[in-house]
Amino acid sequence: MPKFLKDINLKGKVAVVTGATKGIGRSTAISLHQVGASIIAIGRNKNDLSSLKKKLKIRIQTIMCDVNDYEKISREINKIKKIDILVNNAGTNLPEPFLKVKKSSLETLLDVNIKAAFNIAKLCTDKMLKLKRRKNVGGSIIHTSSMFGLVAGPNRSVYSMTKFGIEGLTKGMAVDLAKFNIRVNSVCPTFVATPRAKKYLANKEFKKYVLSNIPLGRIATESDVATAITFLSSNASSMITGTNLIIDGGWTAK
Repeated sequence: MPKFLKDINLKGKVAVVTGATKGIGRSTAISLHQVGASIIAIGRNKNDLSSLKKKLKIRIQTIMCDVNDYEKISREINKIKKIDILVNNAGTNLPEPFLKVKKSSLETLLDVNIKAAFNIAKLCTDKMLKLKRRKNVGGSIIHTSSMFGLVAGPNRSVYSMTKFGIEGLTKGMAVDLAKFNIRVNSVCPTFVATPRAKKYLANKEFKKYVLSNIPLGRIATESDVATAITFLSSNASSMITGTNLIIDGGWTAK
């Protein structure tokens, strides 16, 4: 009988995870490690990187760097011998009503969510293509987007603009890189119980608004997103490229 169920097995694969010190990035690094991948964790906080390295113990390298520092991130990525998977996760949000968006907020969101995401994707893709057998072994790039890259939300006009841009980048890269057998997808979570989101959700009115829009009636966990990213990283998703995996409990289905 043929085997239809493909294993999620990343032994021998090298995965770069940006924004790896907290939240979705940290959980994703742990999840990928659990299925055999070697992890290169990129983040800004030395103590958090050390904590992650201590937890995983083996098959992990850490790089302390701000994703906006192109010169340093370029040098560090060029030092890596091989990359098979990129989880382009680093991002930020500064909720403000459209009419009150500060110039500094606009520039920060564009720099981190668009410019840095593009630069890292390009640097890692260039490194991926240095492997002569790339077309045979394949590769996977996953951008952390948001449900607000698909629909709008209050006080998130600039954030939505950047995440809609990530959706466009995902599709464009997928088309251009398919000939190299490098798949490119995004994940689009709803509100996730990360340290940052918990601050917003501490507001009872805001939490009520969020839960009222999620048909499943609960906030997503870091594991919900990390599991989806791990699936997209593996050969279990070998025919999936140029699309998004929506992890929103039904928010965008309405």
